[in-house]
Amino acid sequence: MKIKNIIFDFGGVLIDANPRYFYQDVFNDSEKMELFLETICSASWNLKQDAGRSFSEATQELINKFPDYTDEIKLYYSNWPKMIKGPIKENVNLIDKLKIHYRLFGLTNWSAESFPIVYNQYPFFKKFEGIVVSGDEETIKPDIQIYNVLLIRYNLKAYESLFIDDAKENIEAADKLGFKTIHYKDRGSLKHELKKFNINI
Repeated sequence: MKIKNIIFDFGGVLIDANPRYFYQDVFNDSEKMELFLETICSASWNLKQDAGRSFSEATQELINKFPDYTDEIKLYYSNWPKMIKGPIKENVNLIDKLKIHYRLFGLTNWSAESFPIVYNQYPFFKKFEGIVVSGDEETIKPDIQIYNVLLIRYNLKAYESLFIDDAKENIEAADKLGFKTIHYKDRGSLKHELKKFNINI
C-alpha cells in the first residue's frame, strides 16, 4: 500500500531538546546535575506535564517533596526554552521536499503550556497540515488513544501512514495499529531511513 502520510514526533526527531543544556550551568557539577535530573526533575515527572498536568502543580509537588532543591526546581519551567538547542537541521530540511508528495502531521508528547511558544519560535511547524499535542489531549504516547485522535481528526488510515519517533515504546504502539514506522535513534540519517520506504525526497 502506497504511503500517503508522514507523521513526525518532534523532540529528538526535529527538535534537539535536553534539560542538561540548561542545568549544566546551574550545577557546574555533572554528577549533581545527573542526580537531580534522574531523581527530582526526572523524565517521568516531566511526562505528566505532557499528559496535561500544569507547570504550577508539578513544581509545587516537587518542592513539597524536595524543599532543599526549591530554587533548582523553580528554574525548570521558567527556563525551559533554554533546554532547546534548536532544530535538527538535516531532518527539518526534508520537510519542504516531503510536503510536495505527502500529507505531513505531527504527533508529539509536549505540554500544552509550552508547545505554543516553541510552535511560534520555529516556522517549520506551520508547514504541517495538523499537529496533535499530548498536553491538549491529556493523554500521551504510547497510549493507543492519542494515535486514534490523529487518525480520526485528520481522516487518516494507519496503513497509509509512516510514523517517525525516537522512542521504541511509541514505535511499538504504532506498529500494533498498522502504521509503517521508523525508529529514529542515535541521530542517524533520517533521509536514508525514508529511502527504505521508497519515499520521494
